[in-house]
Amino acid sequence: MLAPLATNLSRKGGITMILFLLSKYSTSALTSVSRSILTVPHLSRPAVPFAANYIYDSTTVKLFMSTDADILNLEERIKEKGDEIRRMKADGMDKASLAPHVEELLALKAKLEPPVKELETKEVKATQQKNNKGGKKQSPPPKKEADMSESELRLARLAKVESMRNEGVEPYAYSYKPTHTAKELQDLYEGKLEGGEEDETANVAVAGRIMAKRVFGKLSFFTLQDESGTIQLQMEKRRLGDAFKNLKAWVDAGDIVGVRGTVRRTDKGELSVYATEWTMLTKSAAPLPDKWHGLTDISKRYRNRHLDLIVNPIVRETFRKRAIITSTLRRELDGMGFLEIETPVLHSQPGGAEAKPFETYHNTMDMNLTLRIATELHLKRLIVGGFHRVYEIGRIFRNEGVSTRHNPEFTSIELYQAYADYEDMMDLTEKLVVSMCDAVSDTRQLPYGEHIVSLERPWRRVTMNDIVKEYIKDIDFESLDPNSPEDLEKAKAAARAAGVPKVDELTSIGYVLNQCFEELCEPNLIQPTFVIDYPVDVSPLAKPHRSKPGYTERFELFATGRELANSFSELTDPVDQRIRFEAQAAKKAAGDEEACDVDEEFLSALEQGMPPTGGLGIGIDRLVMLLTNSPSIRDVIAFPLLKADS
Repeated sequence: MLAPLATNLSRKGGITMILFLLSKYSTSALTSVSRSILTVPHLSRPAVPFAANYIYDSTTVKLFMSTDADILNLEERIKEKGDEIRRMKADGMDKASLAPHVEELLALKAKLEPPVKELETKEVKATQQKNNKGGKKQSPPPKKEADMSESELRLARLAKVESMRNEGVEPYAYSYKPTHTAKELQDLYEGKLEGGEEDETANVAVAGRIMAKRVFGKLSFFTLQDESGTIQLQMEKRRLGDAFKNLKAWVDAGDIVGVRGTVRRTDKGELSVYATEWTMLTKSAAPLPDKWHGLTDISKRYRNRHLDLIVNPIVRETFRKRAIITSTLRRELDGMGFLEIETPVLHSQPGGAEAKPFETYHNTMDMNLTLRIATELHLKRLIVGGFHRVYEIGRIFRNEGVSTRHNPEFTSIELYQAYADYEDMMDLTEKLVVSMCDAVSDTRQLPYGEHIVSLERPWRRVTMNDIVKEYIKDIDFESLDPNSPEDLEKAKAAARAAGVPKVDELTSIGYVLNQCFEELCEPNLIQPTFVIDYPVDVSPLAKPHRSKPGYTERFELFATGRELANSFSELTDPVDQRIRFEAQAAKKAAGDEEACDVDEEFLSALEQGMPPTGGLGIGIDRLVMLLTNSPSIRDVIAFPLLKADS
């Protein structure tokens, strides 16, 4: 049908124009007409060289004399070569190595070009002008994500949610069954698969959050993060088919997806799940924090802990270790025959420590209550009731200041063991702390800030009096008479001379000694140290020392300049306990908000008789700080209390 038409076209350029137009629309028609045109009787050689504004290419013309099968075969070769080059680029091949492959691709593409390369003509310009007629403005190109505001990103993502639902795809799945975690796959294929090699027998499924994506036309690489770590996803159009188009259109960094496929190691050596299918599990409406240059502001990190955990692997590791530390502690105590028994959080009166409580009110019972400041008194009542070894890991609430080592609510463990004393508790403390250290660290030489803290046993044991003498050498507090006003003034004078503040209002030698220790010694106790034998004035629940009048059998454990644990040989004399409670009540009546009242319920229990008992309390948060090298208590509390964000 086209041959007569071609024969009658003798104007300069006409034949070539037909060839060009047909090459754009019909391969079979082009093959037919090209043969007819190129055998026009009155042309002794191809008409193409005579066409104005066209360039003849003999190698290309040969293709246009080929069959449809030849052309389709060439198109398939071009596609395969293009995919091969994209994989090479993604695997990190340099430009010099890529060059011959690119030249081969260009040569293949040249064979599909029309036999002429048309220069721009007036007709093309006229068509463009016609399309722009009427003053219609061209639509601006869509904004790139990097140029969008946070609200624009949110709207764009919600539009994708709507688009998915319009296509019958639920963007918020109900469940998914991964076969492996990222770490399990990394461990499983450790030392296996050479670069470019695929385990075609594998059929694995992973699920997690997309942390980064790189798109190269028909090939994409995503970084998927789950609780265990990260793994790369390799997504290709030729494997995913139409699902690849949806992947590019719908998936953003921050989305949670499930992916199934084989396992492949890229030429660059990156282990990847080579996807055969993917599922949107949760479409994220908000961008990840790195949209605004990461989550580095400390306050924002604490307020948005969920984001902090997503983008900071070291934070996730800290809380993973915290969970291991507490589970190890429970396992050790359970193995020793201790029972964990829960005690009340709401108390009718505070007790068990010197601290200002939080106050609340029970409507139905018409009672003023406080949140507990310690678990001590109820646990001791369990010992009176016949249990020999009890403990509780729980939250404590104290209405006090906030600092890098203090938080209004914190976690502690208190344990009590019948027929033990504070010497036994020192041995138990060492054993428990070392066990927790071994559970999260392969060494007992722990970095903390600029220091290395050694938890190798045994730890130093020193009396409060002896360690204060290392800083105030010209006085021995144990030799002073606690009932002598002159000796009290002598102690105050020595403290003032050493630069200890706020000693004038102190009412006993024991208080002066304790103040000297806290100001001069405590900040310098970097290595684990048991400071033992505290003055009775600051230890209202500890048994009197068996050989040192005015002192108690009490220790505190210090490391990194802060207290980690507190322990007594517990006071079992109900009369002595009442006297100490009454002294505390007098302090409270005088305006001391941290002093306690007389707890008649506890005294009643103590009068029934409590066996000799050793008690121990450990601050879990501060211990986790040490074992994870965390500078602030807020770094180890998942959701610390913060002031309202103005």
